Amino acid sequence: MSKPNQKERTRAQESTSAIERLYISMRHLFSRGFYKPMGISGETLRKSLLALRPEIYGSIAEKKTELNGLTYVIERLPEGIEECQFINLTADEGYRNSNFEVIIPPKRRRNCYRIDKDQMNIEITRGRSEIYDILTHLTFLFVESHKIKDRVMIGISGEKFIREWTHLEETVIYNKSLSDKERDVMIVHLASILGRTYDEVYDSYNAFGNDENPNRFLHLMYWLGKLAINEVVHDKKRSVKFSSVLIDEIGRHFYGEIWANNIKRTLLDNNLIERPIHIISANMHSVMNTIYSKNALPKEAKENDTFELFELLSNSNSESLQKKVKNYASENGLIYLKDTSGTNINVQVIDTDKLDVSATDFSKVNSVDKKPVIIVMDYAFGEQAYETMDELLKPYKVNNSEIHLNVESVSIMGKAGILEGGKGDIMIPSSHIFEGTADNYPFKNELSKSDLEGFGVEVFDGAMVTVLGTSLQNKDLLKFFHDSTWDVIGLEMEGAHYQKAIQSASKIRGNISENVKVRYAYYASDNPLETGATLASGGLGMSGVTPTYAITQKILEQIF
Repeated sequence: MSKPNQKERTRAQESTSAIERLYISMRHLFSRGFYKPMGISGETLRKSLLALRPEIYGSIAEKKTELNGLTYVIERLPEGIEECQFINLTADEGYRNSNFEVIIPPKRRRNCYRIDKDQMNIEITRGRSEIYDILTHLTFLFVESHKIKDRVMIGISGEKFIREWTHLEETVIYNKSLSDKERDVMIVHLASILGRTYDEVYDSYNAFGNDENPNRFLHLMYWLGKLAINEVVHDKKRSVKFSSVLIDEIGRHFYGEIWANNIKRTLLDNNLIERPIHIISANMHSVMNTIYSKNALPKEAKENDTFELFELLSNSNSESLQKKVKNYASENGLIYLKDTSGTNINVQVIDTDKLDVSATDFSKVNSVDKKPVIIVMDYAFGEQAYETMDELLKPYKVNNSEIHLNVESVSIMGKAGILEGGKGDIMIPSSHIFEGTADNYPFKNELSKSDLEGFGVEVFDGAMVTVLGTSLQNKDLLKFFHDSTWDVIGLEMEGAHYQKAIQSASKIRGNISENVKVRYAYYASDNPLETGATLASGGLGMSGVTPTYAITQKILEQIF
């Protein structure tokens, strides 16, 4: 009997396998308690990342240094981490009460502490997804550091280096101030070290520099290369360690429970806990501005149409106007809960009974006799979405009784990668598929494609995939999801986790009504199938205003 011809694996299948290995490897290393990223223990992680070749990490598998991916990663890691041999991931263990200065990365809300010149501690309070995020970023960073080491060392003894490296070292170690001509010389040297053009390195130099440290890019490249050299020549291996407290807390919903109870206590204290409740996962400005801005800013509202007013409020120079809206909102039913639990998820509670609905855009939409309470929660991060939503939907225990929340709807609005269309377009999912598993979550979405048409942006509907991390995707895998019968329109990190919590609370555990309504809508922050359109290419800017407020408006119309 002849054997059937064995088909070669496609790149999409190889990518799927690489993601599964990454997922398993990271969970194993976390359970182990520590590992050396560039040692044997980190080998599976490195090989899987190099096999996957995520779009956001660009040329990670090539010999030249990947600059766009480096910018993306550095913005999400604490400043100075490139100088540290030891990186400790911890729970919230009281460092904020110490004399250590807190370091918060520009694009990630996490507290980090430089313990000494060799050690950086990073607090993890947002669940496993935050760990996956950090470990993949660190792996990328260390792979890039060894590229620098390979290009500057002459031989393996560590005694001889190329002249460009010697000049870079002198500049960084002695913290030299550079004239314009000296800066250009250093950029030429660095271009040679990194395998990049002068223009590419010049752009990165300017992107990383600031008034306090214009030569930050030079320092970054030097210390990345220096620590890689120390690993090879002096056996000073970089290591990542997970604290025992963190290992014990992950998966226990420790921070989510504190966060949810703070909200429920506020509802109870303000006699709101038995009113109809609508939960919205969104940013901290769109719902507030949509409800309050016209009354708070009557002069500006007359001079601008609705979306022009929102664009005005979204401008970084409009702090005084933003403050007026916040003050007006706080006097008319909005309670702001700044997070103290460690989840980094702030909350707004809006009592519509204190709101003059007749003076809003929703006065003629529906009956408002029930006076709903709106809970707006800031964005969760990956698996943290399950932890927070699961805890929020549980009954509130008061003395010896339980109060079940009357949750009538849950609405999720967020940014996502789009696989058809471009930045600023809108996606309306009909189901969430959890990447790397057979889990899928179909649901009836109260929002439809027709609801969001007519705002000047394209609207797509269909399945969406919930990924382990936006930085782990490549074109081959995403193209398979889009072109196959999965017919996926986009990717994000929280949808399946939210829906898992909602379904278990409503369909199985009876914590909330089984007839709870759900709404999901996303606006595109990037298109990872298009070269130059990934998250590493920059943010949405003002192009995100229209889809954000269009989705917000439709959610509120259905609530009111």
